[in-house]
Parts: sequence; C-alpha cells; structure tokens
Amino acid sequence: MANLPKDGLVLYKGRPARVKEPGADRLVIELVDGSTQKVRPKDVALLHKGPCDPARLAAIGDVSTEDADAVRQLLAAEGETVDLQDLAGLIHSDPPTSEHAWRSWRLLDEGVLFEGSIETIQARTDEQVAESNRQAHEAAAQSEAWAQFVERVRCGDCEAEDADHLREVERMAEETTSRSRVLRALGRSESPEAAHALLLDIGWWDERRIPHLKRHDLPTQSPAFDVGTLPDEPRTDLTHLPAFAIDDEGNTDPDDAVSIDADGALWVHVADVAALAPIDSALDMEARGRGATLYLPTGPVTMLPPAVVEQLGLGLKDPSPALSFRLEIDEDGLISDVSVMPSWVRVERLSYQDADPRLQTPPLAGIHQITQRAHERRLRAGALDLKWPEARIRVDEHDQEDAPVIDIQPLTWLQSRDMVAEAMILAGEGAARFAAEREIPFPFSSQPTPDPEAVAMAATQPDGPASDFSRRRCQRPGRVSGTPDPHAGLGVEMYARATSPLRRYLDLVAHQQLRGALGRGQTMDPATVVERVGAAEAVAGGVRGGEADARRHWTLVYLQQRPEWEGTAVVVDVRGRRGLLLLPDLALETSVSVSGSMRPGDTFTARLQSVDLARQNLSLQLHPVPLEDHSGRPSGAPASSQF
Repeated sequence: MANLPKDGLVLYKGRPARVKEPGADRLVIELVDGSTQKVRPKDVALLHKGPCDPARLAAIGDVSTEDADAVRQLLAAEGETVDLQDLAGLIHSDPPTSEHAWRSWRLLDEGVLFEGSIETIQARTDEQVAESNRQAHEAAAQSEAWAQFVERVRCGDCEAEDADHLREVERMAEETTSRSRVLRALGRSESPEAAHALLLDIGWWDERRIPHLKRHDLPTQSPAFDVGTLPDEPRTDLTHLPAFAIDDEGNTDPDDAVSIDADGALWVHVADVAALAPIDSALDMEARGRGATLYLPTGPVTMLPPAVVEQLGLGLKDPSPALSFRLEIDEDGLISDVSVMPSWVRVERLSYQDADPRLQTPPLAGIHQITQRAHERRLRAGALDLKWPEARIRVDEHDQEDAPVIDIQPLTWLQSRDMVAEAMILAGEGAARFAAEREIPFPFSSQPTPDPEAVAMAATQPDGPASDFSRRRCQRPGRVSGTPDPHAGLGVEMYARATSPLRRYLDLVAHQQLRGALGRGQTMDPATVVERVGAAEAVAGGVRGGEADARRHWTLVYLQQRPEWEGTAVVVDVRGRRGLLLLPDLALETSVSVSGSMRPGDTFTARLQSVDLARQNLSLQLHPVPLEDHSGRPSGAPASSQF
C-alpha cells in the first residue's frame, strides 16, 4: 500500500476516489464530490493505477451485463479465477481504463455474475445466477409493493392486504414493540401516540379501539371456568335482620350490605368469596394474577368468573351467604367491639336514589345515625373529607354500524352514598382491629400524616375544587403491610380493605385470613401475606391506570361527538406556565398553558375547540365567567383566552 500511485483509482468505503497525494503513512484522496480526505493506506483498495476522474466514475449509470455474462460463462467453463484487471480487460478492452475497472468492480460487488475479492474473482454458475436474478426480481417486487403500501397509507386508502404491515403499527400503539418501519417511512415519530394517531387518521381504527389496556398489560375478557359450589358448613342465620345492598343504579356485583340489630349494633355483610376461593385454589390464583376487577365504561372485566357473582352476590339469591361483621359503636363513634361470622342474610337491593328518602325512617335511620357519629369522630382525628366531582360513564357500542352511544352523568352526593362509604370504613377498621387483637397475619392499609407545611399551604387555597385538590395532593402515599399502623387520610388507628372481595384481591386475602382464624380453612403466615400483598400491588397500578385511561378516552370521544360542547372549568392548580383545569360536569382534568394572571379557584366558561384521542388531549377556549346585570343576562364582552 505504500506504493499507491498518484491519480490511481482506489475504493474507499464502497465509493471511488482518486489518489491526490500518495504517502506511506497517510495519503490524500479526492472523492466524487470534489472534497478531499486524509486516510491511511490500509483504509483503501487499489482498483486501477489511473489516471482517473472520480466525477466521471460517479456519473456511470447501470452497468451492462451482456458482455460480462459471456465472460462469466467462459470463465465458468474453464474453472479459472482472475483478478479485477484481468476481468476488466476481458469484458471491455485490454488494457482497461479506470472506468472499465470501476464498472467491473460494480459487477463484482453486485454478486450476481461474479464473486470473490479484487485479487481472486470466480464466475458464478448458471444456477447461482438464476437464483440471484429470482431473488432480485422478488426484492424488486417487494420494494414496489412496499412503495405502493406507503402511498396508500399517505392517502388514507388502505386495503385488507395491508393488515400485516399495519399490525406493526398496532403493536407500536399498544406498546408491545418499540420500532416501526411504517412510521419511519412516513416520517413520523416512533411512539405509541404517533402510531395511534396514524391508525385513526387513515381510518384503520376508530374510537372503539383503545390501546391503553394493552399498554398496561391488562386482560380484556373476564375469566370463565367452573367455580364449584359452596362448602356445606354451619352459618349464623341473620335472615331476620333487614339487610340493604345500596349501590349505583345498574350495579352488577353487589358485595356488601348493611343492617342494624335490636341492640343498635351495626352489621356489615360482605360476600363470602373466600368460602369459594380458598388459599391457592384456582379462583385464588386467578384473582391474584388480575389484582382487581377492571371497571371500564363499556362494562367490567371481572377479577373472578361471573359465576362467582351469581353464587355470592348479595341479594342475587335468597338467602345469600356472607361474612358478617358486627360492630358496636359508642356515642363518640368509636368501635367498642367487633365480631365476625359466616352467615346467611336476606338482602334488599337499593339504588342510592331509592335509599336516600328512607334515611329518615327505621331501619336505615339508625344506620345513618351511627355512620354520622363515626364520620364526625374521624374528622376530629384529621380525616380528609373531600367532595371531588365524580361522573358515571356508560358506553353502548353493541351496534357496530353506528357510533357508540356515550352517557356521562355527574354523580350526585347523596346522604345514602356517604352512609354506605362510612359503613365500609367502619367494617375495614373493625376487620383490622379483629385481626390485630388476635395476631392474625393481615394486609393492613396505612398512610402517614401529611407534611405540615403542605397542609398549611393547602389551607391558603380558595374553598372548592382548588382547596380539595391541594389537600389531596399533600397526602403522602399509602401502603399495605403486615403492620397495623394509623391511616391518616381516614383518621383511624388501623384499617384494612375487607369489603370488596369480589373485585379486589387484597380484600379476598383479608377474608381468607379471617375465615382461617374462625376455623373455616387455613391461614397464611406473615411472609406469605406480604408476598400476596406484593403480587396485588404489582398489578394494582396497571388496573388503576387502565381504568383512568379508558375513562379519559371515552370522555374525549363524548366531547368529539359534541363539537359544540360548553361547560364550566375551574382552575385547581398553577405551576409556572402550566395550569390544571377541572371540568366538574365530566369529572375531567386537563392541563393548559397559563395566560395572564390565572389563579387557583378561577372559574371559566369552556368551549371545546378540538380533541386529540391519540394523545388524550383536548383544546379549549376559555372565557371568564361574566357578572350579570340586573336583568339576569351577562353584561360586558368577556375576553377570551386560547389554551
């Protein structure tokens, strides 16, 4: 390499170049674009001694193979090998020029007619040439098909045959892959949001397809297998106590009910799921893997097979099997005694709307008075009492020809709803106390007290959603462990979730431990309980995230179907140039760019501008709520802000 000639033709990174300044250690080469570069001799390969003109070499188009194929056949027949100079001389002229050498190198590089190196070139057989040509034709056809597919995508005119290519985009939207050739070809970012947007843009997906469940690795179907029958065991007959399962209208899995006895004790009856799903049974393992029922606007994806609800749902059979908690509550709202027992109960199912008018008459009046005392006690202990807006979203998408029918109704804060919530807190507090007093390994829930400075800051916010948001944000994360520590948010000394075993796995674990302590099965040791807690917590975040994403998706679809939508927006937080708005009627939070002097508590009239389903964003136009003149009509022309 030290003897590379000046003006010789060399190969550098697959491109032709001219030796401009030879050198033993370094040489200067001229590339086809006229630029020069200093390289090591070992970085180049000599193709021709020159002279050469790189620019002319770069202008050479397709290389004719007719003469070259005749040479191939000759060499193949004789079984000879040649070097590049000999090959160029046989194909073109002897002696060959630098252009001839470059053409011959390209034939060698293509690997159809010849193979080998610059020094040793071998002719390929007819069979090898035919196979290479077949592969080239196939590659060309694939390239053309790909180009046509990309063009169809750009035009939004995809066909059934495009499904395989678009499945790659679907996997990207579902976050099951991190690369997409399709998105790269279209110049779009390789992200789940960009993939989702593309599928919507071209009409391959519509609003019914929600990728978020796959992103959270959640099941989309309820389990279905034989669940067996309840064991034949003694149960306390509580059918003489009027029991009420009070839920939202249309609830399909009633798992708790309330009663009051003649002595004034509160009873909370809970579906006895652990009787059908003992430790390490098929039902237990299914629930452990799912963590919780996934409540979607389109309907629930249950933690357990629907047949379990059919057997155990309170009020679905008469009588219903339950695990009942008897709670004696003193005048200060404190639990003075707890007992737990498997039972038979007779349950009347009520909606909150139906129950509310009956709170003034027995027996619901007595239950209401007990829960009020307990609530006041918890408030004195520092419990967080929020009335954050909630909404019920229901989607009917059975008719595939028409758009889904979406109904969003703000939940009314009824006294019966508060009564039931308080009764469930009492049951959870009672279950924790029962377990702690008997040293039963148990999944206790706790929460540290919030930072005092954060609480003080929250107290400065205006009353309403801004104050509630600030107080909620200053709460420290709760945890589940084997230790009965205080729960600051609830204002109780100890607590455990124990009233929803049909839909939450940790509630089922609590029931398994309680039944074991009552001699109705085995109990787990503390290490196993902690293991079960870890398994539940590992999937709980995904369930909550999937539910939140699905609710937001369908809320945005609801708005998309109503381009003229208008409603109230309340500022609940401002951080730098970003603000958080609450749309109370939809129970929807959305981030906005702050303009002007926007402060927490400010209220606007919000008008919808656009919806971005893929990125789960919406654009609003905000108008300050105007003052009204004496006629009751808005006066003045409110300034608008674009967010």
